[in-house]
Amino acid sequence: QVQLVESGGGLVQAGGSLRLSCAASRSIRANNMGWYRQAPGKQRELVARITTGGSTTYVDSVKGRFTISRDNAKNTVYLQMNSLKSEDTAVYYCKVETGYGLGVWGQGTQVTVSS
Repeated sequence: QVQLVESGGGLVQAGGSLRLSCAASRSIRANNMGWYRQAPGKQRELVARITTGGSTTYVDSVKGRFTISRDNAKNTVYLQMNSLKSEDTAVYYCKVETGYGLGVWGQGTQVTVSS
């Protein structure tokens, strides 16, 4: 089973940037990938998704600020986050879609934006 390791989280001031990485233990070329986040007391939500063909979708709250990308040669998916806001504070999770509505999650990385 594939394993995912997220990195790149941390503490940043409002207006700053972070780039999250999600490294997979095997090729993800044939998988759609997603970044999710979960803030305290809230449900986990899909932030951005990228298909095997490179098509991307974003939740409205991050459009124009976040960019998801993938490097299949490195088995890695990225989430570039710019113009961060305090409401972006959450644990960010990477997910590889394995079909039939199933997927594998990473352990998460904390992003904290101070205002």
